[in-house]
Amino acid sequence: MPEAVHLWSVEGNRQWLDGGAMFGNAPRALWQNWCPPDERGRIELACRGLLARIGDLWVLCETGIGAFMDPKLSDRFGVEPRDRNVLLDSLKAAGINQEQIDIVILSHLHFDHAGGLLPSFEASQKSGAADLLFPNARYVVGAQALERALNPHVRDRASFVPGLAEKLQSSGRLLVIEKTEDARLPKEIFFFFSSGHTPGQMHCCIRGANSTVVFCGDLVPGAAWVPLPITMGYDRFPERLIEEKLQLYEEAVPNRWLLYFTHDPATVASNVELDSKGRYAAVDLKPALIDWKL
Repeated sequence: MPEAVHLWSVEGNRQWLDGGAMFGNAPRALWQNWCPPDERGRIELACRGLLARIGDLWVLCETGIGAFMDPKLSDRFGVEPRDRNVLLDSLKAAGINQEQIDIVILSHLHFDHAGGLLPSFEASQKSGAADLLFPNARYVVGAQALERALNPHVRDRASFVPGLAEKLQSSGRLLVIEKTEDARLPKEIFFFFSSGHTPGQMHCCIRGANSTVVFCGDLVPGAAWVPLPITMGYDRFPERLIEEKLQLYEEAVPNRWLLYFTHDPATVASNVELDSKGRYAAVDLKPALIDWKL
C-alpha cells in the first residue's frame, strides 16, 4: 500500500514577463484574453512550488524564482516582491520551516524554477554569503538537466544562475536521476522526462491511493497552455513539446491525473479533458491545494 500523501500549493515570488514570449506564435489578440498584459506588454506569472507529505517525509517540488537577483535584474524580470523569498513564508503558513524539508526536486535549473534555493539578495548582502537553503534536504536533479546547466547553450545561458549547479554538486546532498524511478526516493515518486522546453526537464509525479499529481513545470506552465498548439517562445523545440504534451495527456486524461501548474497566476492545478471537437482543455480548476489528500 502507498503511504498517505497530502499536498499543499506553496506560492513563491512572482514575476512579469513579455506575453508574446510566453505564448510563442499565438497572436496577442488571442492570449491577451487569457492573461491580460500590463502597459509594457508583460503578463503576471506565479513561480510556485508543490509541498507533499509522503508518510513521514516532506518533499518540495521546486523553489520558484526567489529574490536572489540584484535590483537591476529584479526590475528586468519583474520580480515581486524583491526583498524576501516568499516561498519560505508560504512554507511557514503551511506549518513547516525550510529545515524540515527532506527532499527538494527540481525539474530543471532555470532561475525561475531554482532561484528560490538561494537567500534573498538583501540577506546575502548582509551575511556576505549565498549558501543553499533547505540545509537538511537532498537535492534531486535529472542528469541531463544538470549537464545543461553546467554547459548551457548560448541560447539559454542567461536562464541559469551562475554557479548554482556547482553549489548543488559540492553540497554532498545531490541525487542525480537518470531513470523514471529511483530506489533512493519514496516509491510514491516517479518521473518522466521531456526536452521540448529544455533538454532533460524532469517531471515529478506523485501517486497516492486515489490519484496521481504531475508537476508540469514548463511543459504546461498553466491552464492557458493546456491546448496542444500553445507553446512558449522560450521553448527549445516547440514541435517536440507538443508531442510530449500529447503523450502526457494520453495517460493523464483517462486516469484523471491532476496537472500541477507552476506559472499560472490563478490556477494551481486542474484535470484535463478532450472535448467534442477533439481539443484538450483544463477542467476542474483549483485555486489552491491545502492539505489535499491524494
